[in-house]
Amino acid sequence: MPTEKEKMLAGELYNSLDAELVRERDFARRLTFAFNRTGPDEIDRRKAILRELLRAKGSFYIEPSFYCDYGYNIEIGDNFYANFGCVILDVNTVKIGDNALLAPNVQIYTAAHPTDPAVRLTGKEFAKPISIGDNVWIGGGAILCPGVKVGSNVTIGAGSIVTKDIPDNVIAAGNPCRVIRPA
Repeated sequence: MPTEKEKMLAGELYNSLDAELVRERDFARRLTFAFNRTGPDEIDRRKAILRELLRAKGSFYIEPSFYCDYGYNIEIGDNFYANFGCVILDVNTVKIGDNALLAPNVQIYTAAHPTDPAVRLTGKEFAKPISIGDNVWIGGGAILCPGVKVGSNVTIGAGSIVTKDIPDNVIAAGNPCRVIRPA
């Protein structure tokens, strides 16, 4: 029988109040709390906290404030930058390629709830993975919804809500986000 964590990562309905998952979220919250309370000159401390929390392949910089659910489901490539107010609900995997830039208040949500009220009232939820390619710039206040894939060499306009996959080599914007033109 799969654990609640295994169900969560498989995209199945799972119980988020499972003791193991609560412990892991609490651990991530303690780390993000410490990170968000560092001083502007505590760059090395910030990086050490984030290396304990995330899977980073190379150089990266994240401005406080930053929030996530688990941390271990976030994989960032080399030369990553996230501006102030980044939220990544990493209930499932979030894979971000090299040379990605997130403007202020970008939000990435893998977490979802059933649309059937009877199922939703059971307290179960599910999540879908998100992937972001190389050389991507996501504009301020953009939201990526569960299960989307953003290709490489993409610009997502500020305030966009990405509900469907975005192909490589385009500029996309809007609510819902759609391709505007080639990059």
